[in-house]
Amino acid sequence: MTRIAAVQHDIVWEDRDANFERLAPQVARAVGAGAELVLLTETFSTGFSMTPGIGEPEGGPSAQFLAGQAAEHGVWVGGTCPEIADGAELPYNSFVLAGPDGTTHRYRKLHPFTHAGEHERFRAGDGPVTLQIAGLRITPFVCYDLRFGNVFWHAAPETDVYLVPANWPSPRRQHWRTLLQARAIENQAYVVGCNRVGTAGDGTEHAGDSRIVDPLGELLATAAGVETIVLADVEAATVAAARERFHWLADRRS
Repeated sequence: MTRIAAVQHDIVWEDRDANFERLAPQVARAVGAGAELVLLTETFSTGFSMTPGIGEPEGGPSAQFLAGQAAEHGVWVGGTCPEIADGAELPYNSFVLAGPDGTTHRYRKLHPFTHAGEHERFRAGDGPVTLQIAGLRITPFVCYDLRFGNVFWHAAPETDVYLVPANWPSPRRQHWRTLLQARAIENQAYVVGCNRVGTAGDGTEHAGDSRIVDPLGELLATAAGVETIVLADVEAATVAAARERFHWLADRRS
């Protein structure tokens, strides 16, 4: 059994150092509550900024913060940040998961949010990534990816837990809550949604609504619209039991 924490937090707009200072105690509190994997939000260190030049090198300050927290507390710590790779001009919206042993894994957001112009400022990733961590098969997606059920379906047979960090806006909060449960139910896997709160630099409001959903769609932990931490214990055996009892994945034809 593994305890996962989603840290629902506000973000200081485009100020990495201020966010590192604010988030370090929140990670420590999650670890103090027994978390072995701590999830921060999408663009946890900058906010969902489209400002040219917001990108940082792969392995830059945001990834270093995650790695430092992982090493200090002996847990896994993840979140997304704008990372430039391969000499490209535009960054990826990169989910970085740092481990206590110094290892680092990456998933690059597949679906830039065209409604806000993300596709003009960020590159799209190539495909899903599934990681083996603490006896769990973990597949991360990022925010807008949640709307595309096909990528969740494709990864489902090899996934016990989906991680979904986000900067999901308040006007569409019902979509966020509904889709998190739908992805858990249809794929018979845990879904951990970690959304920010507060007002972004562009005026966008965020309501939080972070939650952890079990493989049958039951809510294990939920949050309202304030900074807080949601925690739940997850285990691969629960996923296996749900899939053995209800053969929805085995009956899927596409």
